[in-house]
Amino acid sequence: MIGEIKNQLGETLDYTLHSGGKNDSRIVVLGHGVTGNKDRPFIVALAEGLARAGLDCLRFSFSGNGLSGGRFTESNISKEVEDLGAVLDALATRKVCYVGHSMGAAVGVIRASMDSRIRCLVSLAGMVHTKAFAEREFGSVQPDHGFMWDDTKCPLSSSYMKDMAKIGNVLEKAATIHVPWLLVHGEEDDVVPLQDSLEIFDRAAQPKELVRLPGANHVFAGEHQPLMVAKVVEWIRSEF
Repeated sequence: MIGEIKNQLGETLDYTLHSGGKNDSRIVVLGHGVTGNKDRPFIVALAEGLARAGLDCLRFSFSGNGLSGGRFTESNISKEVEDLGAVLDALATRKVCYVGHSMGAAVGVIRASMDSRIRCLVSLAGMVHTKAFAEREFGSVQPDHGFMWDDTKCPLSSSYMKDMAKIGNVLEKAATIHVPWLLVHGEEDDVVPLQDSLEIFDRAAQPKELVRLPGANHVFAGEHQPLMVAKVVEWIRSEF
């Protein structure tokens, strides 16, 4: 039993556990991207695919997102790195493979660079240039007054923009990660460019693998979803 998971501020992190049925010490943790949550269809599909392959999987929503506690306007990468730490704390001595999507992948890179409890890492459409992303997507929106992608449930905060600018990019973290690392990116991603994955892959230490999915968008929609799931499941089974 894992029980309730709270971050360092005492906010409850909502999660769903998928059992692989083997009762071993391994578990895969799935983290989502900005404005997302643990129930995005491709995240659910990946969790189910991992469970069918015999791997326990925990998908969770970062604080301020989905049904997790906290305020969305306080959500940023730095806080989510701490959220992921709280999940790792709750998993105690279990061996963890972390899979992060988009901004959740940047969270994983930072956490894995300083936390040996992550035994392998997967970046799905991973965000690398955080400052450039925020400026490109939200540069015309006034922080604390406007919204992310015109979604009134996702107000753009100055806290978010300042954190993205402060981080700048996560390129320098790549060489400090010495666990198996898989990067998967759609070639038609119009949210986080494929170039982000290409650049950080070049900086990454071995062992590493980069998979480009022709025609796939940022969320691996349509026929690309089962392809992504199959590749990630196969890789985790072989490396974890």
